[in-house]
Amino acid sequence: MSQRGSIHRRGDVWIAYWRTETHEGRKQHTKSFRTKKEAQEFLTDTMSAIRGGVFSEPSKVTLGEFLLERWLPTKKMAVRVSTYASYRGLVERHIVPALGHLQIQQLSADRLDKFYADLVSRGLATKTIRNIHVLLHRALADAVRKNLVPRNVADAADPPKLNRADREEMKTWTPEQLRKFFAGIIDHRLAAAYILAATTGMRRGEVLGVRWRDIDFKSRRLHVQQTVLTVEYQIVIGRPKTLRGERKIALDEQTIRVLQIHREAQRREKQLLGDGYQDHGLVFAREDGAPVHPDYFSQTFDRTVKRLGLPKIRLHDLRHTHATLGLAAGVHVKVIADRLGHATTSFTQDVYMHAIPAVEEDAADQIANIVFKGTSNPEHSDEVSTGRGDHVLRDGGDAKDDKPSPDESYDEPDGR
Repeated sequence: MSQRGSIHRRGDVWIAYWRTETHEGRKQHTKSFRTKKEAQEFLTDTMSAIRGGVFSEPSKVTLGEFLLERWLPTKKMAVRVSTYASYRGLVERHIVPALGHLQIQQLSADRLDKFYADLVSRGLATKTIRNIHVLLHRALADAVRKNLVPRNVADAADPPKLNRADREEMKTWTPEQLRKFFAGIIDHRLAAAYILAATTGMRRGEVLGVRWRDIDFKSRRLHVQQTVLTVEYQIVIGRPKTLRGERKIALDEQTIRVLQIHREAQRREKQLLGDGYQDHGLVFAREDGAPVHPDYFSQTFDRTVKRLGLPKIRLHDLRHTHATLGLAAGVHVKVIADRLGHATTSFTQDVYMHAIPAVEEDAADQIANIVFKGTSNPEHSDEVSTGRGDHVLRDGGDAKDDKPSPDESYDEPDGR
């Protein structure tokens, strides 16, 4: 196969021309673009695709048609209900109104950059814009795989970067504040749910999705297997957020006791309602046994925090509180990551280590104790090696100018 290509201006548009010659004969192709840059990028990609044997025939399929009629229907079968609803919302509210009319083969990185800039100017949150970029990147990757476009133009696009102001501020409580909350919520019929959230770091939907059969009271283990979600305010029961989210969590004795008391209270509710009780096997349910709406669970938390005069935090911040208190108490970061269901330990470190500098200070002291002959205080040692063959005398000995200081810093390996 041989090919040729060129671009020419015609009025206000730029036309990409290319020709292919095969054993079936010669074929001329054209495609119009708004700018010379877009036409040149397309032609370069097309020539490369032809040479690589992955040429995409010219198509008039628009980005909107592809996303709404081809891509989203396949995602509906592959992702969680809540994820699909999020995808659909971004496509319908933002992408289709701005870019849906464009033929998918006319989309360019430059066009995406202008789209992102417009979203920024309209005041859309940076995180939302980045979610839109991730969605487009995934959709266009599928379009490349289906031979609709020669390359993924989102690879070269530049969505706005998150900065410190864009990140949600992490707020946590002290142990004293947490105990005050426990005391203030204790008479609520869902008190055990809030205690479980705080003592395990489980997500809201995970707490509300726990069934009695998921708890092994003898071994004090809870198996996270389902979650209660809300999609357009409707309750949906689904799987945990990730594969690591389906995990087993150790429970402390006090939380076990709280759950046992809660179970007795629920049994009394079931006896009162009799056949009117909808038994879904849920640990935390409404009076009639139906799932608790996640929004109600959060709103009750917010009202209780305000009533008790506690520092305002989100329900999700109980998860952060659990992690930071655990790390501050010396629990290994790998254990915390497993309890939270994080995909990697490095993610846990990135999120939480900056919030508890005392952990790093403790690490420095522990390492120093090993370095200085295992003593609890280097000053109590008569002699300390500098590592260069000489020694420094203590307790009145001749000190040298190059002696190491117990406070000397050391290089930490990169957490990633």
